[in-house]
Amino acid sequence: MLLTTPLTTSRLLLREFQEDDWRATHPYESDPEVVRYQSHGVRTPEESRDYIVRVMALARETPRHVYDLAVVLRDSNRLIGRCGMRITDPEVREASLWYILDRSLWGRGYITEAARGLMDFGFGTLGLHRMWADCDPRNPGSFRVMEKLGMRQEAHFRENGFYKGEWCDSLIYALLDREWRALPPAAR
Repeated sequence: MLLTTPLTTSRLLLREFQEDDWRATHPYESDPEVVRYQSHGVRTPEESRDYIVRVMALARETPRHVYDLAVVLRDSNRLIGRCGMRITDPEVREASLWYILDRSLWGRGYITEAARGLMDFGFGTLGLHRMWADCDPRNPGSFRVMEKLGMRQEAHFRENGFYKGEWCDSLIYALLDREWRALPPAAR
């Protein structure tokens, strides 16, 4: 199911990717500091373009399980990152959440705002029961976003992934639909 209109927040649009968007995503996807804790390394222009093409194909699948959306500033129409979720188990209505943002805009609350918009869509429109996210514990910016979203830490897995030549730990955070609804309106 393609989004017929973008998801909106006070400062952002979350919209489907368009083929030429790779030009805006490549600068942050090729920044070693931005991708330091991502499962992928620094991307070439071709890899950035190929990723956008794959995301667009996933958006057309029926049933749709992946919502990887462009995060765009409403006031300038500038694409600054992406925020996505994958429905990992349709029967139990569970999805994993991810995000990435241009480093020049870190610390301004954009990813927390984008993820809130996507979680509202997931719990509201899609009727999800549980959303979870993971991050490397050496990435405090990422787990702070999860905490600001009202997610709680469920696990700390030791050396459960081998990325970029080293064993890495993972923190797992999650939130249930009833917990989402219980959050104060300003927090969702």
